[in-house]
Amino acid sequence: MEKTVTAILKTYRLEFHPVVSFQPGKDQLLLMDLTKNNKDISEELVNDTQRFTNYVNQKLRSANAKFGIGGYNEYRELYNRSRVFDSESPEAEPRRLHLGIDIWGRPYTAVRSPWNGIVHSFAFNDHFGDYGATLILSHNIEGVSFHTLYGHLSLNSIKNFREGENIKRGDVIGEFGIPRENGQWPPHLHFQIIIDMEVPIAIGRRGDYPGVCRLSEKEKFLDNCPDPDLILQMMSYAL
Repeated sequence: MEKTVTAILKTYRLEFHPVVSFQPGKDQLLLMDLTKNNKDISEELVNDTQRFTNYVNQKLRSANAKFGIGGYNEYRELYNRSRVFDSESPEAEPRRLHLGIDIWGRPYTAVRSPWNGIVHSFAFNDHFGDYGATLILSHNIEGVSFHTLYGHLSLNSIKNFREGENIKRGDVIGEFGIPRENGQWPPHLHFQIIIDMEVPIAIGRRGDYPGVCRLSEKEKFLDNCPDPDLILQMMSYAL
């Protein structure tokens, strides 16, 4: 029987290199809720990048946490902060369902590749609320291909890459960016698994793939973007 990406990731889950330096049993990990259930998340807060950053930092300090984490399959109304997530028509459904896991932490935190791969593409998605500096890697395990996306990096992270470049498991591939280079967000990593990039790279989808989808397209996008914790193996430690 043909193996699926999800099955392969489950099989190899203990062999992936940590994407960030987190030591269970030593480091604290805070579960971050950015839905409307979190009454701290107001429109005024998220529209002010510095206030939003101060809020995230304060939550991490209060919990004595090295990182905050969460967000996969999370419906976030805070995306109304940016027109990037709106439809062309005001009457059409906006994008609000998050497809990756966010890891919140200090700027310039090192990011490593969980597996051998090649550089698929990279870009500076320089719009308010967008990914900012972004890297996408392609991987293959037992003939099964998939991609990993790293959003909100520093510009320094992508300046020396070339498409097709070999990447080794555990290589440092980037670092958390600061707001002016990460799309105007508090420092964090958006980590996402993508099975099919859908648009051939020759057409122009370089360094980009939706990290947020319309709720009506949930099934399609979640099928193509499995739970990133299959690689990260971090969510069970979040408090």
